[in-house]
Parts: sequence; structure tokens; C-alpha cells
Amino acid sequence: MLKSLSLFMLTLLTMAVLSPKASAKELTNRLGIGVKSHEVLDLPELALVYHPTKDLSIAGGLGLDTKKDASKMAVNAGIRRVVFKEDNMNFYMGGYLGYVSSEVAASKNSGMELNAVFGGEFFLPGLESLSFTFEGGAGILSADSVRFHILADNPLRAGIIFYF
Repeated sequence: MLKSLSLFMLTLLTMAVLSPKASAKELTNRLGIGVKSHEVLDLPELALVYHPTKDLSIAGGLGLDTKKDASKMAVNAGIRRVVFKEDNMNFYMGGYLGYVSSEVAASKNSGMELNAVFGGEFFLPGLESLSFTFEGGAGILSADSVRFHILADNPLRAGIIFYF
């Protein structure tokens, strides 16, 4: 598995270096659908992103796992503002508000989360409708108790969004 992952990463790097220079595609009034990972619950989520203007986007996610005695759910929505544009990448800052619920051995915890994030959306040259996203930041979670936490995606957990 490590060998195939290394080959995949080498292929992506080669494509990025050898491809002709291109700018990120205009995303105004476009809807993106894809997947991302909920950091706190380690839960895959379906993701939606809509760009009403060139510098503003509305994003949300829904994750659900109904495993017996270990169920998890996360629903979140937020707003992001592009603060810096590069060729093939938009850097943004924003925030999310969400509801989380988890069950461990018949003990259920649920609460709200509030996250302040920064992140990037990277577009491969020639594939301007497909983006890879990463986010970091800090948040507050109130489930069984109130806790502060740091958010950090790694490249292997990056979100993938396709824009229509």
C-alpha cells in the first residue's frame, strides 16, 4: 500500500511540475460536491461548497456512521473568504458551526462545535473543476465537556471537491 501511495504522490508531483501554467477556474455561482474528513470524530463527510461571489463561499458537510454501540454523526456549515489567490490555488479563512454526536459503549455524547479555519483549495493544471482542499485552525467543542482543540488536515486526508 505504501508503494502505491508513493507512486500516486510522485505522479501528482510530476503532473504539477511538468504541466503548463494555468490559473484556477472562476468559481462564481458554481456548486462543488465531494468528500472531506471531520477532524474531531475521524469521520468521512459528504461536502458541499457554493461560491456566490468570486471571494466568498458557503461550505457544509454531513458525516454519518450508524455502527452499533459506536455511532457517529457530524453536521456543519460555514462561510469562507478567499484572502489570497495563486495560480491553481485559493487560500481562504473562515468559520464553521456544527453539531456532533458520538456513542461509545452505550454512552452518548452530543454537542456543538465552533471552528475558525484557514485553508487552501488546490487545482491541478488542466483539471480546473477538481480541487484538493486542506484546512487547519482551532475550535471549541461542547459535548460531554467543553474543550478547545487544534485542527490540522494532512495531505492523505485532504478533501476532494468537483465543481459543476
